[in-house]
Amino acid sequence: MSKRKSFVLRINPETFKQLEKWADDEFRSVNGQLEWIINKSLKDAKRLSNKQKPDTDKNQ
Repeated sequence: MSKRKSFVLRINPETFKQLEKWADDEFRSVNGQLEWIINKSLKDAKRLSNKQKPDTDKNQ
């Protein structure tokens, strides 16, 4: 299992509310949704190397 880095994120309450709803709609936790969004953005920007395989795409 890969190691994960923890960090604190300050976010606007309304933004969090919308993110929480989106995560619920896709049967993910807020943390899982954030990981999915970040990984998708990195892939779309071609910033992920082929060796990096995000494990958050299992639900998609």
